Amino acid sequence: MKIDRRDFLKLAGIGGVVFASALTGIDRWAYGATSKARDFYFLQMSDSHWGFQGTAVNPDAAGTLKKAVAAVNGLRWKPDFIMFTGDLTHTTDDDKERRKRLAEFKGIVSALKVKNVHFMPGEHDAGLDEGAAFREAFGKTHYTFDHKGIHFIVVDNVSDPTSSIGDAQLQWLDTDLKKQRKDTPIVVFTHRPLFDLYPDWDWHTRDGAKAIDLLTPYTNVVVLYGHIHQRNDFMTGHIAHHAAQGLMYPLPAPGSQPKKAPVPWDPANPYRGLGFREVKAAVKNVQYAIAEYNVMGAKI
Repeated sequence: MKIDRRDFLKLAGIGGVVFASALTGIDRWAYGATSKARDFYFLQMSDSHWGFQGTAVNPDAAGTLKKAVAAVNGLRWKPDFIMFTGDLTHTTDDDKERRKRLAEFKGIVSALKVKNVHFMPGEHDAGLDEGAAFREAFGKTHYTFDHKGIHFIVVDNVSDPTSSIGDAQLQWLDTDLKKQRKDTPIVVFTHRPLFDLYPDWDWHTRDGAKAIDLLTPYTNVVVLYGHIHQRNDFMTGHIAHHAAQGLMYPLPAPGSQPKKAPVPWDPANPYRGLGFREVKAAVKNVQYAIAEYNVMGAKI
């Protein structure tokens, strides 16, 4: 079955697992005439928690990720790339089991027909060994890449056991940002939120404010993250932060109950609250910078 992008936006999914969204903040980007930016879209997938078991929460724990892969492969228009924003696997104290789950996850997503796929860890993948097993399977936990005029920054705020980014990585971020123009379109991927969404549930980053301070001088920044297993939109100044749904189980709204716990499975609405998102980067305005040169090539 082939699914066009209009159908994708409407899709309840194979079992209801697909969610798509065009995000504010990205919508308003405008690029200069010399920019390499072109319209495109990518997918954010998050919190698949491969290895989780619990029929009261998800009786299809072994099948949900595979259904999402099949749904993506059914799209008529392929995304330019896919970003997995952490918690690829469910936590385990057993180092051997952690590596086994990462390998199994890697094998499942290798069936994606989109071959440009990026990964970052969540605390379930990296919190107990400071990212060692993740790096063995996928490489660096923080990095950058550029795509069609947009600068993407992957920030690791889970490998540090104190729920921090850390001074060394903040320095790396500062160095990278100084290479960018102030109007460069920037997308930041994190697992935890950079701001204090609900610290009592570990929905924050201890030094996230320092990262936000580094990003604030840049006029076109969007932060996409996972961890909280639900859609959440928040602004820090002009920077938009958007959380994504997970692929294994939803979590309750921040502070809505005494203890954080997965939302029980609803047989009447299977896969409710699970899914992934489409992000469209649309060029809505074109600006022209005009300069005059003489016949010798000198600017006048």
